[in-house]
Amino acid sequence: MALHNPTLICIPDISGFTRFMSDTNIELSAKVIPALLNEIIYANEIGLRVSEIEGDAILFFKKGELPPFKDLINQCKSFFTQFYQQLDALSKKYSKEKGVSNVPQLGLKIILHFGDNVESVQIGNRIKLMGEDVIVAHRLLKNDIKEDEYLLISEQLLNQYQDEVIERNFGWGELQDDEERYKHLGEINYSYVKMTKLLE
Repeated sequence: MALHNPTLICIPDISGFTRFMSDTNIELSAKVIPALLNEIIYANEIGLRVSEIEGDAILFFKKGELPPFKDLINQCKSFFTQFYQQLDALSKKYSKEKGVSNVPQLGLKIILHFGDNVESVQIGNRIKLMGEDVIVAHRLLKNDIKEDEYLLISEQLLNQYQDEVIERNFGWGELQDDEERYKHLGEINYSYVKMTKLLE
């Protein structure tokens, strides 16, 4: 079946956000979290558009033709490395402020999904995304992966690259297959790669 409204969805999500917000004074968290989210937005080099900033996450999307798989992986790698460079810089900058010891506990996970069940609605100056595939992408944030730093790619997205030779070992990590079952959505297959080696 041909896709009617093909959309790539990318959600970089800060791990440990709730703990950080509860353990850190509001003055410091109001400086750290926006700086980290801005760093992710500025690291975007493949034409992703921002739909929403969701407190601890950014909902990016891109309609139409997908970027090459290698470019997509490199973009996620860039999100990750620049996030941690900014985190390290902020930790040093605010080292004398109360609660800063909690900054290094933050992590980053990234969800990639693709589907045609996505509608765009203009609300103010933002594009609000709606549809089942938007729900799927957000549900994939809730999974059994025992890591705080990883890249998760839905099978639906990987299937779009069947004509390409997909190298599952990126040098800093290798894709592993898994699945989750969600109420109302059923079983969703995905692959994920740990990103902790990039911290080395």
